[in-house]
Amino acid sequence: MIELAAGDLTLVLAPEIGGSIAAFRSRGVDVMRALTPERAAKGDVLGVASFPMLPYANRIDGNQFTFDGVTYRFEANNGAERFNVHGTGWHSAWKAEQLSDTSVEMTLERRVAGEPYQYRATQRFDLSPEGLTLATTLGNLGPVRMPFGFGHHPWFDRDADVEMTFAAKHFWLEAPDGVAGSRIATPPELDFSRGAKLPNHWRNNDYSGWDGSATLRFPSRGVTLVIEADPIFENLMLYADPKQSFFCLEPQTNVPCAANKLEAGEEGLGLVVLNPGEGMAGVVRFGVI
Repeated sequence: MIELAAGDLTLVLAPEIGGSIAAFRSRGVDVMRALTPERAAKGDVLGVASFPMLPYANRIDGNQFTFDGVTYRFEANNGAERFNVHGTGWHSAWKAEQLSDTSVEMTLERRVAGEPYQYRATQRFDLSPEGLTLATTLGNLGPVRMPFGFGHHPWFDRDADVEMTFAAKHFWLEAPDGVAGSRIATPPELDFSRGAKLPNHWRNNDYSGWDGSATLRFPSRGVTLVIEADPIFENLMLYADPKQSFFCLEPQTNVPCAANKLEAGEEGLGLVVLNPGEGMAGVVRFGVI
C-alpha cells in the first residue's frame, strides 16, 4: 500500500490489487468505500475504493466481437457473470513509482499470448488539498488496429441521504445479463440534472452524452464530491442496487458493449480505434468540499 496526504485529504493506493485506490478520505471520513484489511489480505479487487477499467469499460456481449473482419473471443472474468467485463487491467498487478509525497505513477504493460488486446497503460495520481487528479493513458502494443476505451470504477457507501447531480443526453436500457440494450433520450423520471436521491429500484445503466460533471453529496458525512472529467469521458455508468450497502458512479469513455454495437453499425459509442503504437489519454478530477 502507498499512502499520500495533502491538507485534509489522504489517498491509499494498492498497485498490486488491480492498480486500485484502496481508500480516499477527507479529515478521516471515507469519501469512497474503503478496502477493508480482510479483503486487502485476500487481494479482493471487488472490495477496493476504485479500480481502472481498460482496455475497454464494461461488458463484451456474448464474449466476442468482430472487428476488421476478425472475430475476437474473450473469457468470462467476474465470478458467476456470463460475460467478460471491464477488461484485464483490474485483474493485473501494476508497478508503482512514488514521485513525491503527493503523487504516484502506476504502469501496466500487458502482452499475454492468446489475449485480443496488447497494451501499455499508465495512471498518474496527484493529490492536492482540493482533491485528486487522475490522469490515464492507454496505448496499443498489438500488431493490428483495435477499438479501445477506458474508465474508472469508484464505489461509494450507500448512505440514506446521498444525493447525486449530473446531466446526460441519453439513457441506455439494460438487457439481460447486464448487457446494454437500446439508447433513448433521458426521460424525466431518470434524469439527475436537478439533483435527486439514489433510486429505490435496481439500476445498472449507462448515461451517454454526459457533460463531464457530477456532484455527490453525503450530508451525514459532511462531504461533497465533485467529479470533473475530460470530454473523452462521454459516458457515466450508474450501478445502484437497493439491497447493497454501496453504489457506483463510473466515468468511462465508451458505452457498455460498445465493440458489439460498433460491429452492428451503431455510432457515438465512445470507442477510439488505435493503430499499432497509437494512444489515448484522459483526466478525471475528484474534488472534495
